[in-house]
Amino acid sequence: MANPFAGEVSVTVDGTPRVMKLTLGALAELEAQLEADTLVGLVERFERGAFSSREVMALIVAGLRGGGWRVTADELLTADIEGGPVEAARAAATLLARSFSLPS
Repeated sequence: MANPFAGEVSVTVDGTPRVMKLTLGALAELEAQLEADTLVGLVERFERGAFSSREVMALIVAGLRGGGWRVTADELLTADIEGGPVEAARAAATLLARSFSLPS
């Protein structure tokens, strides 16, 4: 089970509940993959709802890796995320928000 106070978010992949967390290493991987100087632009795009599916996928992969599952983007391409693209985007947005704020 995910701990929101630790910035964790749950997502179910291929029927298995997984914990996502953006550790410092996962954030560095995310910046490198998205070729971003900072994550501020990414946060702003998610706040506006102007994010891409590539960004959602990158966040989920980074979060799963930060949560301890050594998954790759290629492996996740064929995986089933419970709730489909809408749930994937919601989980990615929640992960990003929890990584930079305390839960209410």
